[in-house]
Amino acid sequence: MSDVFHVDCPARAVLDHVTSRWATLILTGLRDGPLRFSELRAKIEGISEKMLSQTLRTLVEDGLIVRTVHPSTPPTVSYGLTQLGEGLTGLLHELMSWIGEHAAEVQAAREGLRAR
Repeated sequence: MSDVFHVDCPARAVLDHVTSRWATLILTGLRDGPLRFSELRAKIEGISEKMLSQTLRTLVEDGLIVRTVHPSTPPTVSYGLTQLGEGLTGLLHELMSWIGEHAAEVQAAREGLRAR
């Protein structure tokens, strides 16, 4: 196992890639199956085309997402999870569920601290 607390640990790059806001949303957005770029962009409100493209490229390079070009006119492209990505996405889904369940409590704590 890598020592992610060490500055030179290669796992830090992976940690950075998979825990970014957009990567987490993209990976969990693909949990139910492959999507085309436009479908993924519509699903993840607020992401720009540039950021979606950059993040997808990084996740493809990391082996977490597969990019598939479908022969049609014009060609269509879809993005889906690899087996490695599926394993990670299960964990991220649990994290996203926890965040969804406790976001109001976290927000209340922040507001309570500001009020003091």
